[in-house]
Amino acid sequence: MSDELVFYTHPMSRARLVRWMLEEVGQPYETKILEFGHSMKSPDYLAINPMGKVPAIRHGDTVVTEAAAICAYLADVFPAAGLAPPPASRERGPYYRWLFFAAGPVEAAVTDKALGCEVPQDREGMVGYGNMERTLAALEGALYRTEYIAGDHFTAADVYVGSQIGWGMAFRGIDRRPAFERYWGLISARPAAIRAKAIDDAIVEERKKAS
Repeated sequence: MSDELVFYTHPMSRARLVRWMLEEVGQPYETKILEFGHSMKSPDYLAINPMGKVPAIRHGDTVVTEAAAICAYLADVFPAAGLAPPPASRERGPYYRWLFFAAGPVEAAVTDKALGCEVPQDREGMVGYGNMERTLAALEGALYRTEYIAGDHFTAADVYVGSQIGWGMAFRGIDRRPAFERYWGLISARPAAIRAKAIDDAIVEERKKAS
């Protein structure tokens, strides 16, 4: 496989968490910034992601979309970064569990809340997250038991879960609970997280000046 790694993004999107993951991995990558409703819907980009959304990455001939999938892929393809527990380890199960719990129930619950969609109590069995309180209580309980979401070590799951929590608290989609604030304070202070934020913030500022 070619070593070429291309990152398709917009600095005001969930692709920011993939930038963080790329900075954690530490491999060189090319950034292609796309515009909502314009270059994201171009034929060239739709060949990369038919959904016409970011983030996406291309690694040689392999294309990966969906932020959680990108985090998992990068952790496996670049094992030297130590961002995925070994397959036979005790942490591998929790790693998968919470990575995809955040991509499924947490994101769905927060999105529904933002849209003002409330699931009737007698219909909670029809949605993956049941209700918001049970979803957040499950996540909170996990963070009271371990320092990081999958155990004692930082992994790609922390990039994704942490980003969901950090953004959720910032935009009031997730309650500011002590376990969430402790966790977000810990992982957002990582050098790679700080670098990634600085890169995207600088792009936003440059675009403001140019407009």
